[in-house]
Amino acid sequence: MKAVEFEKLFAGFSSFKIGVIGDVMLDTYWWGHVDRISPEAPVPIVALDKKEHRIGGAGNVALNLAALGAPASILSVIGKDDDGELLRKLFKEQSIDERYLLQSSSRITTNKSRIISRNQQMMRLDSEITSDLSASDEKALLENVRSYIENEKPAVIIFEDYNKGVLTENIIREVIGLCKKNNVLTTVDPKRKNFFSYKAVDIFKPNLKEVKDGLNLLLGDTNIDALKDIHSKLKKQLDHSISFITLSEKGVFYGRDGQAKIIPSHLRNIADVSGAGDTVIAVASLLYAATRDIDLMAEVANIAGGLVCEEVGTAAIKKDRLLSECKLLLTAN
Repeated sequence: MKAVEFEKLFAGFSSFKIGVIGDVMLDTYWWGHVDRISPEAPVPIVALDKKEHRIGGAGNVALNLAALGAPASILSVIGKDDDGELLRKLFKEQSIDERYLLQSSSRITTNKSRIISRNQQMMRLDSEITSDLSASDEKALLENVRSYIENEKPAVIIFEDYNKGVLTENIIREVIGLCKKNNVLTTVDPKRKNFFSYKAVDIFKPNLKEVKDGLNLLLGDTNIDALKDIHSKLKKQLDHSISFITLSEKGVFYGRDGQAKIIPSHLRNIADVSGAGDTVIAVASLLYAATRDIDLMAEVANIAGGLVCEEVGTAAIKKDRLLSECKLLLTAN
């Protein structure tokens, strides 16, 4: 890798406006301790110590961008409910632009409540609607995307799909078209349902399991040749530019035209992998917008994904920590 002035690179993140479109949600954490089993059923009694609300889903991608100093806007549809109001409040507190966030009377805000004791998740309760947006909500969201692109002139729009119904086939197709027309980069963190709807995007970032499911593959070794073949198969269906595949504890892979590489992960004390994919797509999108350097993008995103796995629960990357790790691990390369 060529020499990189990481201080200058990180200082420049504030120049890149990035929109995040997809399924936003509220993450609720109930922290407690267990001293006994319930006399009513063979289940532990959790004595509640504290309750915490965090931004989740596509919102966590925006949270990571904001933590890195990039102006982030959220483009989504939530419910006209208390959870939706709380989510808007959390976005404002984190300096995330929520002016293009719609509230619909036909939906509820997704809320995932986790009960945690001794840093272990004991139960999760989901409150959500996962059906596709109505035609009127689709139309309103597309108008917001048009306004966002026209007013803010973003460098990138990130599609963050959690299969909750916001990213319909029509929304995906129309937004990609708007981005192409306005020279806005498109990056995607897909899910199975609309896996092959993201045609002609710039960066397609599934994890290995999603690729195997999407392509119906029984993959043995995840060596470079097998991954190159996966990139070719994806390219035939998507006609995209870059495949960026996360390989869990084995690191990341990228493929584009004649370029392909596996970047191994760095040794970490893993506490929780939730939210790591959000961090990876946020960092990769920002780095690619800033440098157009696919190798640097993959290296930095790989480090960022590992760092957030050291924390319990959904957590945004810490800019100073990422900067110091990049200087430590990549400057000598």
